[in-house]
Amino acid sequence: MKNQYNKTIAACFTGYIVQAIVNNFTPLLFLFFQRSYQIPLSQITLLVTFNFGIQLLVDLLSVGFVDRIGYRASMVIAHVLSAAGLVSLTILPEILPAPFAGILISVMIYAIGGGLLEVLVSPVVEACPSDNKEKAMSMLHSFYCWGHAGVVLITTLFFHAVGIENWKILACIWAIVPIGNAAAFTRVPMAALMEEGESGLQLRELFRLKLFWILLMMMICAGASEQAVSQWASTFAEKGLGISKTAGDLAGPLAFAVLMGTSRLFYGKYGDRIHLERFMVYSSCLCILSYLGIALLPIPQLSLIACAVCGLSVGIMWPGTFSKASAALPKGGTAMFALLALGGDIGCSGGPTLVGMVSGALGDNLKMGVLAGIIFPVLLLTGIILCRKAKGERS
Repeated sequence: MKNQYNKTIAACFTGYIVQAIVNNFTPLLFLFFQRSYQIPLSQITLLVTFNFGIQLLVDLLSVGFVDRIGYRASMVIAHVLSAAGLVSLTILPEILPAPFAGILISVMIYAIGGGLLEVLVSPVVEACPSDNKEKAMSMLHSFYCWGHAGVVLITTLFFHAVGIENWKILACIWAIVPIGNAAAFTRVPMAALMEEGESGLQLRELFRLKLFWILLMMMICAGASEQAVSQWASTFAEKGLGISKTAGDLAGPLAFAVLMGTSRLFYGKYGDRIHLERFMVYSSCLCILSYLGIALLPIPQLSLIACAVCGLSVGIMWPGTFSKASAALPKGGTAMFALLALGGDIGCSGGPTLVGMVSGALGDNLKMGVLAGIIFPVLLLTGIILCRKAKGERS
């Protein structure tokens, strides 16, 4: 029974690699777009906000249509849109009068695909029969990290070998991944998220549950704890160590992504021997210590090591919160997963924004910005304790 779903789980793992491709490939081309299409940097940075905004909108709207058209059709659509966005990126800027409009439309297409994947992949894995769902969830989320690291490494090596001006070839090569996975999702077996005859909780029912609001706060803090450091890691490496952007990307975000993936892989392999809640508590404490290390250690190299340790500490937060929500609210359904994805994405935007705002207000002092961001792992730790109490009250 379980073995027949191995292909489904493998396709879901690849789905998170697809999401990593659409989220991380285009930002590596920002400066090239600025130079070759004469687009102001202010417009280029708008692409990040636009990508995030579309994904948030999709998280919200998916509650209404995913259950109607089904998970299989939604998965295929998500992958087709991801591939279409990458391919159109090579065509639309050349044929439209304003190249920026072409880039923006392409980002919109793949952002819809990426947003759908965020909502769909976790519940599909959660529905598959498994001895330890927490292990499967952690392993799943590690593939986003490996995808992120792979995109940065392969793209950097490709540009170094054949030149960044040949980026369109690589965009089309990356598009093969979602096309192949869309074909896989037309064939793999799909387990039902709910037992036959059951339906998931409606939005108004979810909103009445105190436990849901605690889990949503945890999800926001998980996304914020992760991205508040990850998004600024390259700048931190460049400024603190005085190294090039390429070296900064490898020393900062890449080290962060690899250690975050290692944490998820570790729990994915040994999760049956480790208590999830305890692991999340220890990880939150380590995250608080890493934030303090980044902000307060006087030696730049030590601060950079603290950045990498932060990647290790935040690894379990996102998949762990998903697993806790599935176990605590088994009838949460699509609405719960979509709203948790929405919360995570809000955190992913809000964390770096808070760090940037505080840094800017204190004369571009990035260390003080990160110190302000310590509120997120502290709130997450509080959420874990409140979650335990709320579950005790329900039982």
